[in-house]
Amino acid sequence: MGRGWYMAATGSKTLDQMVERLAAASDPKRRYAYVLWLARKLPDPDPGLFCDDNRVRGCVSRVYVRGSLQEGGKLHWRGDSDAQITKGLLALLIEGTEGLEPAVLVAMSPAFIKETGLQASLTPSRANGFLNIFKTMQAQAKLLAAAA
Repeated sequence: MGRGWYMAATGSKTLDQMVERLAAASDPKRRYAYVLWLARKLPDPDPGLFCDDNRVRGCVSRVYVRGSLQEGGKLHWRGDSDAQITKGLLALLIEGTEGLEPAVLVAMSPAFIKETGLQASLTPSRANGFLNIFKTMQAQAKLLAAAA
């Protein structure tokens, strides 16, 4: 797989398009700029988000994410982080999985994370945090599906 080529595989058209855009960027600074732009687009969180139940474990930064089911059983996310890059990674996952059925997210492989090309320019702890955010969102989706 060469840079700029990405085989859509996540089950989310939006996430596939975002991954493809990142994979096509030859300059790591352009990837970072896109991630920071996503961070700025994330809506302001409500104060109830910042509780231990919503905290992502295994992140150096403080990251909070909470999923809920909208009408029709589709996922809706709220989240925030105290670090802009991490907030952008969270925003990528929120935007990319918003409106999916929980089962789609639960079944999703994290392989797309490597395809973004971001890991090459992230610190190992940030790259691990990106994976931990994704796994936390999957776990929440699984609980939401079970409760529905």
